[in-house]
Order: sequence, then C-alpha cells, then structure tokens
Amino acid sequence: QVQLVESGGGLVQAGESLRLSCAASESILRVTRLGWYRQGRGSQREFVAYITSGGSTNYADFVKGRFTISRDTAKNTVFLQMNNLKPEDTAVYYCKALGRSDSVYNPPDNWGQGTQVTVSS
Repeated sequence: QVQLVESGGGLVQAGESLRLSCAASESILRVTRLGWYRQGRGSQREFVAYITSGGSTNYADFVKGRFTISRDTAKNTVFLQMNNLKPEDTAVYYCKALGRSDSVYNPPDNWGQGTQVTVSS
C-alpha cells in the first residue's frame, strides 16, 4: 500500500496562498486517484480534489477557481495550490490514495497525519 506524507501547511492571512505537497512512497502513476481531503475543527472530513493516474482532475464546488491539484511524476508528489484562502479553509488537509472501487465521498478510513492550514481574517 502506498505511503503518503503531507507537508506545506501553515498560518496565512485571508487572501494569501499556500502550496501543499503529498509525497508518495511509490510511483503515483500506479495509483488510480490521489485526492486531497480536509477536516476543520468540529466538522466532518470532506473531499477537496483528486487527480487520476491519467492526469484528469476533479474538485469540490467550494474550491473551484481557487485551488489547483497537480503532480510531479518524477518526484512522485502531488500538490494542492491554494489561492485566495479564506478563514473557512482552516483545516487539517490530508492526502489519500483511492483505488478504482473506493468511494470519493466515503473513502476508506485510514489517514495520515495531515498538514494544518490556518487562515486568519
């Protein structure tokens, strides 16, 4: 099973940007989908975006136009570029490998440590 390590979180002000990284232990081209999720305090974990092994992308409506998922296959790393951040984007962000039969909105419940993003107003 691929191991994923998230990084890049931090404290920013509203309107600023951050880029999160998800480093994989093996070729990301072998992973059907690599997704980003987030969980704010007191909230359920929610889907943010994913990229497929073929390079197709999908986003949650609330991040369209602000967040961009991309990858560097040579470095086995997936990125989440977050622009125009809002206080409601404050959450722990997690990277997730999804198999062909895994539900995007109800993925398997095994998560890494994530990376904290805090957006101040």
